[in-house]
Amino acid sequence: MRFTIAATDKHSKARAGEVSTEHGLIQTPIFMPVGTAGSVKAVHQRELRDDIRAEIILGNTYHLFLRPGLDVLKEAGGLHKFNGWEKPILTDSGGYQVFSLSDNRKITEEGAIFKSHIDGSKHMFSPESVMDIQRTIGADIIMAFDECTPYPCTFEYARNSMERTHRWLERCILHFDEQEPLYGYKQTLFPIVQGSTNRDLRIQSAEFVASQNREGNAIGGLSVGEPVEDMYEMTELVCSILPADKPRYLMGVGTPVNILEGISRGIDMFDCVMPTRNARNGMLFTSEGIINIRNEKWKKDFSPIDPLLITFADQHYTKAYLRHLFIAGEYLAGMIASVHNLGFYLWLVKESRRRIIDGTFSTWKDEMVVKLSRRL
Repeated sequence: MRFTIAATDKHSKARAGEVSTEHGLIQTPIFMPVGTAGSVKAVHQRELRDDIRAEIILGNTYHLFLRPGLDVLKEAGGLHKFNGWEKPILTDSGGYQVFSLSDNRKITEEGAIFKSHIDGSKHMFSPESVMDIQRTIGADIIMAFDECTPYPCTFEYARNSMERTHRWLERCILHFDEQEPLYGYKQTLFPIVQGSTNRDLRIQSAEFVASQNREGNAIGGLSVGEPVEDMYEMTELVCSILPADKPRYLMGVGTPVNILEGISRGIDMFDCVMPTRNARNGMLFTSEGIINIRNEKWKKDFSPIDPLLITFADQHYTKAYLRHLFIAGEYLAGMIASVHNLGFYLWLVKESRRRIIDGTFSTWKDEMVVKLSRRL
């Protein structure tokens, strides 16, 4: 994997770059639609490629490990061939899902023992096994096995968790570097910075991760309930330490405003379930603000969902029609809304990239933050 920077913003830490993988190029900043179980909910691959114009999608180790299982994925030739997605894929290590099973898992130095949410069966994830699982899934970018520190937590808990994550990272790297990819193309391992919202721990973790000298780095343990000001502070702090010549991935973030603020602090890659999850509940993100499409006010509004996006994605449906679909309980409602929200997120990062290159990002970003924060 290679990363090159095309332009930087004069008034912030924002940068426009390009990640090169054997499944294609990724222009940054980029948002990655979340395909947890190998599928972005309610969205066809054709729509991801042609309408939303996604350049990379995310899969999840925990869910793919349980279903369809490694035997199916390996026989299929990896996730790319299994789901028909020919562009790059990133896999989350599954750590967040495992550690969210607070009543059904046990953390040890060796790894995490957990019970499946599907059938209660017991499994063990270790740094080594998670590397093997992600090798079998076949993602272009795979994540180190880490512990996602909860918020709030004590300093002692955050420190012990971070130190365990660092020890696990060393094991991940050793095992990853000893193995060969299964499907004839190279894979890349990203370490993850932890440390909760403690400045000293975040500095220590970022320095440790930077010292591993991998091709890219990630920031985890944010957007887990902490105040947004803390998220921004930790993001800016960590970005000041992680090497500038490698992509930075802020995991699980977030709202359109979060993404613009992250870009301005030096983040290159984002993912979040919010655009699709909120879409299925009738919440739309637009260039003018947030819409609850179920509201009565849209009943006779025959304007496009977002006129600005008509040429970017398949946005020819009207607000009135989409509201009707939601009120009627039609499956198509969630599909249209999901395509819209993902199309908007991809438009937002691509427009950010264009603005960084032409030198207008900071002014435009400040104006957009105000618009994107309001409810219409």
